[in-house]
Amino acid sequence: MAQPTTTPARVCSNCDGFPTVRVTLGGRDRYGNLRTITVHCPACHGTGTRPARRPIPARIEVAA
Repeated sequence: MAQPTTTPARVCSNCDGFPTVRVTLGGRDRYGNLRTITVHCPACHGTGTRPARRPIPARIEVAA
């Protein structure tokens, strides 16, 4: 019996699968914690994957 195959993950080419990062702003707040912001990948919107490509339709040439 054949085993079902899974499709490989479509990893985002812009972030290589690391869609969300924390960036330090420098310095610390009054409690001693680092000041950071969360940044999401603009291409995949923080998911880490890209949607599947639609197949490109074949060109149909018409003889004149």
